[in-house]
Amino acid sequence: MSLEGDLKEFGLADILQLIYFQRKTGVLTLEGRMDRVRLMFYEGNIISAETKRKVEANRFGSLLLKNGLIKEEDLQKALEEQQSSASGGGEKLGSILIKKGLIGKEQIQEILTTQITETVIHLFGWKEGNYEFSPQGVPVDKETPVSLDTQHVLMEGLRIVDEWSLIEGKLTPDAIFEKTGKSGAGGGALTSDEEEILRFVDAESDVSTIIDSSRMDSFQASKSLVSLMEKGVIEPKEAAPVAPSISLHKTSPAAKKGIPYPSFITPLIFLASLSIAVISFPAQRSEGADRIKTSADIDNIRFIIEAYKYENGSYPQSIEQIAKTADSWGRQYIYKPAADDFVLFSTGPDGKEGTEDDVY
Repeated sequence: MSLEGDLKEFGLADILQLIYFQRKTGVLTLEGRMDRVRLMFYEGNIISAETKRKVEANRFGSLLLKNGLIKEEDLQKALEEQQSSASGGGEKLGSILIKKGLIGKEQIQEILTTQITETVIHLFGWKEGNYEFSPQGVPVDKETPVSLDTQHVLMEGLRIVDEWSLIEGKLTPDAIFEKTGKSGAGGGALTSDEEEILRFVDAESDVSTIIDSSRMDSFQASKSLVSLMEKGVIEPKEAAPVAPSISLHKTSPAAKKGIPYPSFITPLIFLASLSIAVISFPAQRSEGADRIKTSADIDNIRFIIEAYKYENGSYPQSIEQIAKTADSWGRQYIYKPAADDFVLFSTGPDGKEGTEDDVY
């Protein structure tokens, strides 16, 4: 029996609990203003997640590079092999990397787990949208199987949304911290995450650089930095402006009508701005890596644009109002706003609009 409806009436937490406790197998499709996501379940647990906004191979490749699990040139060769095999049904990027001996099965499963978890947790920011669950058979990856306990993912998502209130307003992506010389004994012993993050605090690296170096997820690293600051172990070296330059405190059209401004918007914008900043590559990059970074940037800029409209009632007239970033080839993104929608893309390596190498 199909389950469908409006997220305003039946929220994501309720949907996940229903699927989990009834041990359902099938596909949950969620469609909102910013994305269309498909979650696949097997006997109540999540085994796969797909998002329309991001090309799965690009997301997977970005995580491999960020975690230092593969060299850029090896990833590029694997992507080219995957593309050449597309006519024959295509082969998964992870399978190609395992076959070449570039990465282990356990590492692939760890990255896939991270990828699925991040996709699901991002959905907790949705307050509007439609959902549909269709009971059906789903393909199970026999080579690198992944199965996430839905109840655990649910609790983690709710925890992160709740705990962002501890971070909001205390951290910006370009803030720089320095050590105070205090041990932190007054605030208790340091956790392993705090000790790990503290290694990268050098009075020069900003928050984005620290997160990238630590290889933690943005939330956990940010939480550790705030905790270190509260314990007196580190302190801001200098004030830094919030990036991107969106004012989240002025009166919005929704506020004028007496509608509460949703608290989840600010932390999600902060996460998006961090994501743009921390995906970095060496100076000499292949075209494949350039496309991965550009695709990731576009996805996060889209989210910031939608948040801008929520606050101001219309899309920004120019992209410079919200994101001062160029694509991987040093060119400005093409941005075309309309009343109810917008177009955002990169002209790709050739710099020409409307050609096959454009990146969306």
